[in-house]
Amino acid sequence: MASVFTKIVHGEIPCFKVAETENCLAFLDIMPLTEGHTLVIPKMEVDNLFDLPDDIYHELWSLARKIAPAIRKAYPCIKVGVAVVGLEVPHAHVHLLPINTIGDLNFSQPKLRLSPDVLEASRQKIVKFL
Repeated sequence: MASVFTKIVHGEIPCFKVAETENCLAFLDIMPLTEGHTLVIPKMEVDNLFDLPDDIYHELWSLARKIAPAIRKAYPCIKVGVAVVGLEVPHAHVHLLPINTIGDLNFSQPKLRLSPDVLEASRQKIVKFL
């Protein structure tokens, strides 16, 4: 059965797309830890990040590297945190989020529930700096 991310890649589920390459897609997390929380995924459905073919693995990180400075400009912060957790969706993905403390990367804290309007405004803020 296709993962929710594969359904997003195929357009079956909408997303707040930030950027896209031939083999990767970046979009806002709809249950973010902070505003600006972005997911970068391979379009190929692979559960474990380290099982990706080398070229797609490098393309994924290259896209993440392009998006991180845009997040930092859109949401002034000390750093853009990076996390690979992979327990919640069986599809490799990288979390990018603006952080000011180590606690901002605590995935056990309650997630934000943002309206579609707020998510779209967040998407536009990030895209403006790409």
